[in-house]
Amino acid sequence: MVSSASSFAAALSAARAAAGAQDYPKGTLYVVATPIGNLADIGLRALHVLDLVDRVACEDTRHTQQLLRAYGIDRPGDRLLALHQHNEAEAAQRVIGWLAAGERVAYASDAGTPAVSDPGARLVAAVRAAGHRVLPLPGASSITTLLSAAGSVQEGGFVFEGFLPAKAGERDAAVAAMAAEPRAVVLLEAPHRIEALARSLAVLGDRLVTVGRELTKQFEEIATMPCSALADWLAADAQRSRGEFALVLHGVAEAAPADDGERVLRLLLAELPVKMAVKLAAEITGAPRNALYEAALKSKAGDQTS
Repeated sequence: MVSSASSFAAALSAARAAAGAQDYPKGTLYVVATPIGNLADIGLRALHVLDLVDRVACEDTRHTQQLLRAYGIDRPGDRLLALHQHNEAEAAQRVIGWLAAGERVAYASDAGTPAVSDPGARLVAAVRAAGHRVLPLPGASSITTLLSAAGSVQEGGFVFEGFLPAKAGERDAAVAAMAAEPRAVVLLEAPHRIEALARSLAVLGDRLVTVGRELTKQFEEIATMPCSALADWLAADAQRSRGEFALVLHGVAEAAPADDGERVLRLLLAELPVKMAVKLAAEITGAPRNALYEAALKSKAGDQTS
């Protein structure tokens, strides 16, 4: 990961040129997504706002100060507020006071988009309840980053579970419940618990899981395998248990009698074009649309050769 300030010297100027003319109202909380590893992933508008605001609330002031300095933003320590899971309710009141005085305040967690699995949700709720505006600045997220590389999200969408319980019994119960979930499931895990999570996921057998380790960083690794193989994959290389993890448990097609879907499809094909027949057959029977489409093409091909 590139981190020297000189490497990003032109970024702040570019951010001011690209985003400086936009409106940034006072008395507003700006929820700023920051890079999940690679500093070059920050948005120009996010960078401009971090330079513009009167104060920055953040999960870890030391971490955020390093980010700001990498881009040449000089932020005095008294303009940074630590706001994390242990003091979020109290610190939110200080933020509300600043907003009421007409100041602009940014909030950034250590990495990614705040208020999802990181702190920030209580802050946002309190600010809205106090009648102040919240303006989100989109950017990096380990959730969508891994989903885009997993190829697992089909028509049913996905479910975000985040961190499962730390206690073995509760974690195993959560995994057992996911076995009945046909949609893709996104999980997050810390390095000291990834091996325990792998052991719990093993009960899902051949169901595929995509694991993303150190996403966007120099030693990024993304691999897809059956859940039963994840523990062995981690054990094969000591480096694989290091870093932050995101995982996607792949979705599974809901079981549907193939003959029932194809029977309805054949009836519809006699009266309707292929796409319409496939769409209606899938909605009626719940059979996978791709499988029905292939069956429709084979049926049409057979009709033409007979």
